[in-house]
Amino acid sequence: MTNITLGTSRPVLLPALAVAGTVFTWSASFAAIGYALRAFEPLPMASIRFALAAIFALAWIASRRPRSFLARDYGILAVSGVLGIAAYNVLLNSGQTTISAGAAGFIVNTQPLFMVLLAVPFLKERFSRWSWIGALLGFSGVAIIASGQPGGLAFGTGSTLIVLAAACAASYSILQRPLFRRAAPLDVTAFVIIAGAVALLPWLPAGLAQARVASNDTLLMVAFLAIGPGIIGQSCWTYALKTFGAARAGQFLYLIPPCSVGLAWLVLGEVPQISTLIGGGLALTGVVIVNSWGRRS
Repeated sequence: MTNITLGTSRPVLLPALAVAGTVFTWSASFAAIGYALRAFEPLPMASIRFALAAIFALAWIASRRPRSFLARDYGILAVSGVLGIAAYNVLLNSGQTTISAGAAGFIVNTQPLFMVLLAVPFLKERFSRWSWIGALLGFSGVAIIASGQPGGLAFGTGSTLIVLAAACAASYSILQRPLFRRAAPLDVTAFVIIAGAVALLPWLPAGLAQARVASNDTLLMVAFLAIGPGIIGQSCWTYALKTFGAARAGQFLYLIPPCSVGLAWLVLGEVPQISTLIGGGLALTGVVIVNSWGRRS
């Protein structure tokens, strides 16, 4: 039996499964959050989710005992955990209390637009004409999505909280990028998860109290959020990056927003609004332009 191969020698089945695992777990997280929020408050849910994830992260660090970090790296890891885990998930969970999971999936996946904006002052990257066009299209798409959600883009509404979550995720990605030059991605991720879990500890007692009265289905959703997107999804993503490279692997992430809409429809019964689909299409177009033509100019 002939193996499916990439090029002439590398098997493609495992990398393809890794991509599928990444897309599914990250897409499903929005519907799972929406489901769990029926029984949990946003902050306690984030705390208990990452307390569980931190157990696996601690086991990983204990088994690996990484020694590639410099003393100053631990400060970067701590800030990354506060922004990329604690702040991101608090904002995302809070935003999803008022807007649909599908809309959240489109808005939060505009984070590459924020990454480009942040890369100009902090990484000294040039912002080309195509990058401006892509950013304008992307944020116009976010505005259209928000127009169909409660409160629109007024300060403090669910849509603005999700936009801030995307900005936190972009800041986290920019911050940790230099660490990958000397440390394994999963080692970085493990420390970031632990730092985020520590930042969320004040809400853990409330999370445990709410877990005691939650249904088994809800607890399974929280367990999925702890293990699926963070641990399985991140591991699959790292494997895909090593095989396909960042540029090619990144193209698969465009599947996440439409998949999140479909899963939210299936799990939560959220029928997507026309404004979500039109705005989502514009937002994705903007992200594609920024990550293709914008980087070539």
